[in-house]
Amino acid sequence: MEKFGKSQPVKRVEDVRFLTGEGRYVDDIAPADALHAYFFRSPVAHGVITTLDVTDAAEAEGVHAVLTIKDLEAAGMDISMAATVLQNRDGSEGAKPLRPMLAKDRVRFVGEPVAVVIAETMNQARDAAELIMFDVDDLPTHMTLERGGETLHPEAPDNMAFDWGMGDEEATQKAFDAAAKTVSLNVGDNRIIVNAMEPRGCYAEWADGKVHVSNNGQGVWVHKGNLKRVFGLDDDHVQVTNPDTGGGFGMKAAAYPEYFSVAQAARALGRPVRWMSDRTEAMLSDNGGRDLTSLAEFAFDDNNKITAYRVSTKCNLGAYNSQFGQPIQALLFSKVLMGVYDVQTTWLQVEGYYTNTVQTDAYRGAGRPEAIYVLERLMDRAARELGVDPWELRRINFIKPEQFPYTSATGELYDVGEFNRLLTRVAVEADHDGFAARKAADAAKGLLRGQGLCYYIESILGDPAEGAKVAFNEDGTVFIYVGTQSNGQGHETVYAQFLSDQTGIPAELIHVIQGDSDLIKQGGGTGGSRSVTTQSTATLATVAKMTEAFTAFLSEEMGVPAAQISFDDERFRADGSNMTPTMLEVAEMARQKGRDDLLVHHERATLPGRSYPNGAHVSEVVIDPETGVVTVDRYTVVDDFGNLINPMLAEGQVHGGVVQGIGQAIQEHVVYDEDGQLLTASFMDYAIPRAADVPFVSFSSEPVPSTANLMGMKGCGEAGTVGALAAVSNAVQDALWERGVRQADMPFTPHKVWALLNDSAIAAE
Repeated sequence: MEKFGKSQPVKRVEDVRFLTGEGRYVDDIAPADALHAYFFRSPVAHGVITTLDVTDAAEAEGVHAVLTIKDLEAAGMDISMAATVLQNRDGSEGAKPLRPMLAKDRVRFVGEPVAVVIAETMNQARDAAELIMFDVDDLPTHMTLERGGETLHPEAPDNMAFDWGMGDEEATQKAFDAAAKTVSLNVGDNRIIVNAMEPRGCYAEWADGKVHVSNNGQGVWVHKGNLKRVFGLDDDHVQVTNPDTGGGFGMKAAAYPEYFSVAQAARALGRPVRWMSDRTEAMLSDNGGRDLTSLAEFAFDDNNKITAYRVSTKCNLGAYNSQFGQPIQALLFSKVLMGVYDVQTTWLQVEGYYTNTVQTDAYRGAGRPEAIYVLERLMDRAARELGVDPWELRRINFIKPEQFPYTSATGELYDVGEFNRLLTRVAVEADHDGFAARKAADAAKGLLRGQGLCYYIESILGDPAEGAKVAFNEDGTVFIYVGTQSNGQGHETVYAQFLSDQTGIPAELIHVIQGDSDLIKQGGGTGGSRSVTTQSTATLATVAKMTEAFTAFLSEEMGVPAAQISFDDERFRADGSNMTPTMLEVAEMARQKGRDDLLVHHERATLPGRSYPNGAHVSEVVIDPETGVVTVDRYTVVDDFGNLINPMLAEGQVHGGVVQGIGQAIQEHVVYDEDGQLLTASFMDYAIPRAADVPFVSFSSEPVPSTANLMGMKGCGEAGTVGALAAVSNAVQDALWERGVRQADMPFTPHKVWALLNDSAIAAE
């Protein structure tokens, strides 16, 4: 039998039902008698509520209730959304304003939920919302990442949420003072909307004092914990389920106000209530990504070796603290601050500001793209200013293989890495030597060609512990209960394939059970590229426990000491016995003997350390200077994901991530006007990448197995996006450099690029 270490490219089993309309998404499975919820949202960005009269709406046809924040408070709910607070550099606590589940006294962004209408049909709920009388005294909006302006929260009089730092500021300054050369760059990282294929949604129902909320999330336990707190319930009276989920990208990991209002409506009315966001509603209310600016600086010695690195970042939090936002923006930024380079002196300062926009978290890559984007853009600029080949400058500064295990300046313990090996491989795969000829050929046609390189590393984050439960059923099938949640990654295929590899149980008989807090009591959910590594580690632990239990049982059945029985991942064997049962056969033997205790096995395992996926991305773009249109013409990736369970799925993850990166670099961009109105609230105005915008993406695996888990795996979920932003941006900057453009920031839309070229031409005259 082929083993997982041989990396079998198995097709995804779940795709059949997804592509034939048999998926079970939250809007497909809501109870037939569920009422419909529609949220009335603030049409203005900032103001004091002077009128909120829902009387006419409550009396409209088909309407059962209209809830406001007063109704939630009257029901005894804790109306506060979970929020994370950072410690400021001076030791004080960052701002911690209340975020109510429905607007209370004031609104702070366009799209903030104010009231929820519950009706028999969605059309009735929507029509009734038009009858809500709502007036505000407008207040000025604050849309800039700087202190001052109209105060959003009294807890933050300067609109600063936190001023956080990490590293050794004094030592870093000394290194800069002693440097032979310093290089700096202001880097903008534009705001994006996640735009998962399936917008957010949920339904809620109550029975015997127990609430069941089903939503399309990235794990059930965060939501269960919040529901317990909000309603004052214990473990046994809260159930959360995640059915099929059409995309998450980190955005669906957090709690949102709608889930609690829908749950309370179901409790108050004694009937299930369902809610599903439409696309514009999602754009107005889903947590966004990026939206920060950074001043990044390198100090070099005479040999072009980096001696210090520092970054000062300003990030947009939106109107409120969020469940994950500040740590992701700051802490995760710092985790990969140093990338793959041997630098031991660093300083990172992050200032978070409130603005009249929806909450901004570092999603679609969870902080790693920001850090690597800033670092690799600065590396590209440094190469130009030092007159050094950008590939060679990276080689000079790489952590060398003999330096591992290596502790970075930010405290990350890198276990292994052979960065120059991957860089050498990607040069071949990308035909780096042929770039000059391609550039000359384009120049002859009046076109500009640029090449961009990014060498990234990311840290697998999240809970390092996970559990796996394996149950043998009477019909011969096997269930594996997992603590992660697939939202498009192919977990059903990977987990069944991995368990099959370890036990010999045919993969088609293995069914993956996920997303039910009643069936799975503990889990870390999906995020931070943690799922396959942590879940497979837990599966190995469960298989080991199961093998031990089966061996003890077989000792009597086979008539030999347990120590003489071995399992070769397919069958149990022992000298002196002609019995060679499979796992399934042993389970059936146990069932016949009444040993039900042998039919279910559960174990938890904790990773001893993080793993560090890394790799090189090379992008080539072609720019038409007459129109400013940027075309990504070639894209090459060589990744070190350690050992792969399924290379086909890993490649698919990379392709998707690269497309996300191309989308942000070339066309995606959130635009608010000065009054806080979202101008990019539909796909007519917000440009996501299409097939024609994406080239063939070459993917090669160059594994250096991790020592932090038994399988030597490293995770890959976010790697594509982490590398793509800087690779594409550096390629565009390379193409524009010869025309005198010295600063080019995403998104590289035709008008922006055309303007950069023309402004540069005018300046040169």
